[in-house]
Amino acid sequence: MQIAYVENNNSQKLLKNNKNNSAIKRLIISTIVQTTLLAQRNISRPTEEEKATVSSQEGTILHVFSPLWLHVLSSTCVCVSGLGVPKLKRSVAVFTQNQCAQCRKIIESSGRNMASGSVGRRLVACLLNVSEARRKDLVETVAKAALYDEEGVTREGTAVLNIFNDQDYNRSVITIVASVDSIGEAVLSACEKACALIDMAAHKGVHPCMGAVDLIPIYPLGEEVGVEDCAQEARAVARGLTERVPGTSAFLFGWADSPRQRGLAQRRKEMGWFKETPDLRTIRPDVGPPPRNPFGLTGVGASPYVTNCNVTIDTRDMAVGRSIAAALRESTPGGLPGVQVLALPHDGAVEIACNVESVRWSPAGPKTTAGEPWPRFSVAGQPYCHVPASLITARVAELAGREGVGVKGTALVGFTPRECRGLAEFALSRRIAEFWKERAAIRM
Repeated sequence: MQIAYVENNNSQKLLKNNKNNSAIKRLIISTIVQTTLLAQRNISRPTEEEKATVSSQEGTILHVFSPLWLHVLSSTCVCVSGLGVPKLKRSVAVFTQNQCAQCRKIIESSGRNMASGSVGRRLVACLLNVSEARRKDLVETVAKAALYDEEGVTREGTAVLNIFNDQDYNRSVITIVASVDSIGEAVLSACEKACALIDMAAHKGVHPCMGAVDLIPIYPLGEEVGVEDCAQEARAVARGLTERVPGTSAFLFGWADSPRQRGLAQRRKEMGWFKETPDLRTIRPDVGPPPRNPFGLTGVGASPYVTNCNVTIDTRDMAVGRSIAAALRESTPGGLPGVQVLALPHDGAVEIACNVESVRWSPAGPKTTAGEPWPRFSVAGQPYCHVPASLITARVAELAGREGVGVKGTALVGFTPRECRGLAEFALSRRIAEFWKERAAIRM
């Protein structure tokens, strides 16, 4: 048997209540990035030796087996024979020895091709934030502009992995992946389309925003790409945007903000981004003219990967939400490293919206939760890690519980770093440009 152990402490209730539901497959694919073991063993727990082996190999497992998990989601796969061991901390997906022909083919070819990582050595991701979600056809038009030129010809080596829409926020996040050498043209084409279709003077939503294209962060995924490479590309994108769309303006953050490298939260505060009605006339952008409608102001930057994790608490009391957000922030004593937080009204409740920045990993750092290591990945050979969603959820539940408030659920916006690279390699190696359609049942 092949057994995949999936780290997901929050999945057990879902597993217990939905053992025979196809949603379990979606749960497994959405958490496979946190896999700690995939081995030829018929056991219920990995050994300590196996844990150490997997830890040392980091993202290899996901890169090799992403195609297998995507196939398992399809209606044609008949291999799943058992799901869920509620008493364990891990969800377990068991594949029988009599795998279907497609599973066998994927396993054999993936082991040869995906492990080499040749597709992904210069990969980067851009999580393009646009100020529209209620007109999904418009957002898809923006996404397709990243993939096709004006004649409809596909841009080689580019894919859109995911489109996340939030109606209350009236905000979408489009995950674009390509090599660092070609990401700029894809992003700029999407930005041009967004600026032509979105008017900030008419925008309404509960999430703060200042631009039709509100945010352009670029993150390294491949081992041959460093953050400074992404920063150089981000600065070029900022210049290109203001040249190709006259009237647009941008501020720089992270590594792109040279030499100060101010973080996104600091730059947003300096620009008045958190104000309910920011005065554009008082803002001095880094690139372009003073901001004005219909385009507003765009943030452009680079950093190690940032994950978005939103936890919804069962209350309408914004004071409770704000107190929880303040306690979670990295800047607060006892807060979570790399975590920046907003409390926002959302769908009749309060959402604790977290930007989870990656932090440098060190053996001496407190980078474990309940004995389990935090997710790790490398940027240009340097080890990074990030706070897991399970810890954020547990901390929110603890803080909310003190106020007599429960947690309704947790959502990841897009992917974690290793998941993003694995799916990018898969999509690009198979030339699936509109990859988000393959994952329509998995991601919002």
